[in-house]
Amino acid sequence: MEQLLTPQELAKYLKLNHTTIIRKAHKGEIPAIKIGKQFRFDKNQIDKWLTQQMVGRQAQILVVDDEIAIGQLFKDSLERNGYQVTALSSSLEALEMISRAHFDLIFLDLAMPEIDGSELFRQIRKVDKQVPIAIITGYPDSDLLKKAKEHGPFLIMIKPFTGDEILQAAQNFSQSFNGRK
Repeated sequence: MEQLLTPQELAKYLKLNHTTIIRKAHKGEIPAIKIGKQFRFDKNQIDKWLTQQMVGRQAQILVVDDEIAIGQLFKDSLERNGYQVTALSSSLEALEMISRAHFDLIFLDLAMPEIDGSELFRQIRKVDKQVPIAIITGYPDSDLLKKAKEHGPFLIMIKPFTGDEILQAAQNFSQSFNGRK
């Protein structure tokens, strides 16, 4: 028997905003059934659609660290394992990029010159409440880290780390990539 979901139920299932679901249904970007003036979504059709969306899709990862060598280490470690990586050294540029593009995971340095990582984390949450964030820091006992914890859960990676540790962190988040787009 088919399970029909309301837009609110589908939004929760896909971890998207309710209005995004309605917009995608109106544009025909997501399989929907119109009953009267209301959209309903067959869960089996949605699951098939999700699978089709994910086939061949590389996870989009953003790395924000003012140390260019750290950004390059992330880029090298992740791209050779099938991830698409954007590495930025400016927190202001990162904030602009986040408002324009979707990312499946963000690695965020805590100590940044323009906007510190804690404030950038807060501003990211205004744009995307769901994207997983990994804080990278050489100062695990800092006040900035305590401040960042106010903005939601995240993974902490303490510098220095290896390429293998970077890859492991990305793989730990890989399940959360499903259903986000």
